[in-house]
Amino acid sequence: MSRSDKFEDQYEGTFSEPTFEEIKRLSENNTTFLKYYKSHREKVVISSWHINEYESFAMWQIFTQNSEGLAIQSTVGRLQKALAVEKESQQFIGEVNYIDYKKEYIPFDDLFFPFLFKRKSFQYEREVRILSDLSEQEIKINDGLKIDIDINELIEKIYIHPKSENWYKKLVIELVSKLGFDFEIEKSDLESDILI
Repeated sequence: MSRSDKFEDQYEGTFSEPTFEEIKRLSENNTTFLKYYKSHREKVVISSWHINEYESFAMWQIFTQNSEGLAIQSTVGRLQKALAVEKESQQFIGEVNYIDYKKEYIPFDDLFFPFLFKRKSFQYEREVRILSDLSEQEIKINDGLKIDIDINELIEKIYIHPKSENWYKKLVIELVSKLGFDFEIEKSDLESDILI
């Protein structure tokens, strides 16, 4: 899980302008209130998932450096079961809302709300997030936090990058088998056998 203030999006875990103005007004006589919200981002870790009925060409392009990538298919139910083995920290799952940060309001009566809103320009991500707030724990978080999961519960299917070469596909299949997993492995729906 990645530390929220280390994401590429500088607005990650921040508030929209209308919300920030209200927080500033409320904290005029209590500066610790605003300081807390600013420093809270360092204590929240996130694992992001794309929710879609179909594979996304954009996701392959953005999140793989070359043609040697995998996509894990899971469900929210599977995520919940997979996370049940983690005893050190508590995780929450929520869907991200995409809004206009100049006009729309983000509620701040829940500490996770700023992490469940993003700017509209990120709508293509269609994100579901696993969130964990480590404020109460004496854990040093550099870039993120490794947590225990049940990998058999987590993974329903593995998709191999649509442009991967045969040696890579064979390697994935052999490795999954050698590790004793029986995940279903599929070639990407974006891969074509048709040659024109």
